[in-house]
Amino acid sequence: MKTLCKKISESTCMNRLLLILSFLCLALCASAREYGDSAIYQGMSLKLDLATPVLELVRSKGKVQDYEVAMNVRLANRFYPTLELGYAIAEATADGGNYAGQGGFARLGMDLSALKKGVEENCLMVGLRIAGAYQGFQITDVPVYGDYWQLPNIDYFHQHQFDCWGEIVAGCQVQVYKGFQMGWYVRLKFLFTRTDKRGEALPGYIPGFGYRRDTNWGINYYLAYKF
Repeated sequence: MKTLCKKISESTCMNRLLLILSFLCLALCASAREYGDSAIYQGMSLKLDLATPVLELVRSKGKVQDYEVAMNVRLANRFYPTLELGYAIAEATADGGNYAGQGGFARLGMDLSALKKGVEENCLMVGLRIAGAYQGFQITDVPVYGDYWQLPNIDYFHQHQFDCWGEIVAGCQVQVYKGFQMGWYVRLKFLFTRTDKRGEALPGYIPGFGYRRDTNWGINYYLAYKF
């Protein structure tokens, strides 16, 4: 397979998405400071996913790099509004051609503590996510078949694709030492965008979702710090 293209132009749509998410992060931080002494607001956690980079490298045999960070706010000891951001670089080879792409993704949702009472910083959680990913990609050596024989292969360069999906998540979070937390999530993902479009080139991998199919799953293991 050809070497992954090092530079894929960023689109205006991606820049706007990142700008909106940045403002959302700043708004959450501002709310944390403003309501830090209230009974409703009970802290904010920043998380680094340690499992996804390793799992994706192993499952793809070194062809996928996926990195994720997250933040959530604890409200009324039960509710956890959550924002997750990440970036992925991927390659894939199939009968339909050789794919190479990279792009960012974001998930926004809410977790609910399944424990009404218990240790203050420990909880079991279930939740929902709405997610989107935007990437630049190329697909080379795409076979073209005529009525009687195969035509010369074609290439798709400088392509862009937006995908969205929903997730059902479940996991836990525990405190390990003075503000440091760790936890994990199991995710069941449902792709909303179509998996096949005739006459159009579609990337074989979706950042944050995985290989293109109707449903997918994922596991995250986080190290976090609560402010």
